[in-house]
Amino acid sequence: MDDIAVISAQGQARRAPERGIEVPRGLAGVLAAETELSDVRGREGFYHYRQYSAIELARKRTFEDVWHLMILGELPDPDQRVAFQQRTSALRAIPDSVRSLLPALAEAGASGNPLDEVRTALSLAGAARGVRPLYDTGREQRIEDALFASALVPTILTALHRLGRGQAPIEPRDDLPHAANYLYMLTGEEPARAPTSAIEKYLISTVDHGFNASTFTARVIASTGADLMACVVGALGALSGPLHGGAPSRALDTLDEIGTPDRIDPWIRQHVLSGDRIMGFGHPVYRTEDPRSRMLKGIAQDLGGDLVDFAVQVERRVVEILAELKPGRELHTNVEFFAGVVMELCGLPRTMFTPTFASARVVGWTANILEQAEDSKIIRPSARYVGPPPPQPVPSA
Repeated sequence: MDDIAVISAQGQARRAPERGIEVPRGLAGVLAAETELSDVRGREGFYHYRQYSAIELARKRTFEDVWHLMILGELPDPDQRVAFQQRTSALRAIPDSVRSLLPALAEAGASGNPLDEVRTALSLAGAARGVRPLYDTGREQRIEDALFASALVPTILTALHRLGRGQAPIEPRDDLPHAANYLYMLTGEEPARAPTSAIEKYLISTVDHGFNASTFTARVIASTGADLMACVVGALGALSGPLHGGAPSRALDTLDEIGTPDRIDPWIRQHVLSGDRIMGFGHPVYRTEDPRSRMLKGIAQDLGGDLVDFAVQVERRVVEILAELKPGRELHTNVEFFAGVVMELCGLPRTMFTPTFASARVVGWTANILEQAEDSKIIRPSARYVGPPPPQPVPSA
């Protein structure tokens, strides 16, 4: 009887019988790999990229700095920052063979969400570039492919968004940093400092977040030796689910549905008593306040306005009413709640909320893909069969 290698709670590999071992549904808390990239300490309300607090990085460093850290392993000095920005900005342009097909992709997309079409565009871009399987390439080529994917995604996303609205795509500018260039390609206007800073901090705060569904998907595909674009496309598919990256606009929809301050309490009570999920609240890892939400709340309050005041009031009453109706059950805002508020205040259309998240998370995905590519072991868990007992006689036709 074959044995299956599993990981113990201490991270040590051990052997288990063929039928495997019982693990929590959704693999919650199961150690699947070792990583040098990031970690989430949910009980503390803390997460980090390599050895640095992700929130402190968002407050003190640029997006390019964090990108350099995730892919190349260290924060850049000033000269390295300039060289890295030049290196990555040169990779922003869409290949001509892909550019000509974007109008058809935008026309075919019925949802108006460019995240639905970007998967096809990225596959085409990978083919146009000649991206080869990870199994067949060395580390330097993998890194170049990773930078290409992360630089290209924002350009494709904004181009598809504009084409879907009958507007011409805006070509990227090499002289603008990543966040400013993203907003420029979206609107056609060079953005002001305040929204650029707010969006850059948001992008940095969402680069990576442990083995979430999309990151794990990317690593599973990478473990097969597939090409880097295939891994990113798979991650995008996972991210498109509303229980993962699809929540920022839905959290804002909650505020719209409540509408006015006098409706806050009855709306919350109805949903809590009905056991309905309140989008923008709760997280599978954090057991305290989400540090990303705390930072984005501060950014939103700096931007100011009635929407911010209303969101803060809703947040407070959700926590208070839940404590009243469900004593002992804590519920805090997650990154999506105030992320939606910040993006709304910065003028991003709601159909671009999740794509904006993806434009940052692709850096984390590609870092994880590069790390996984160094491990030759394919990720292949087992499942427990619960259907009718076999073997059953096959009925005659």
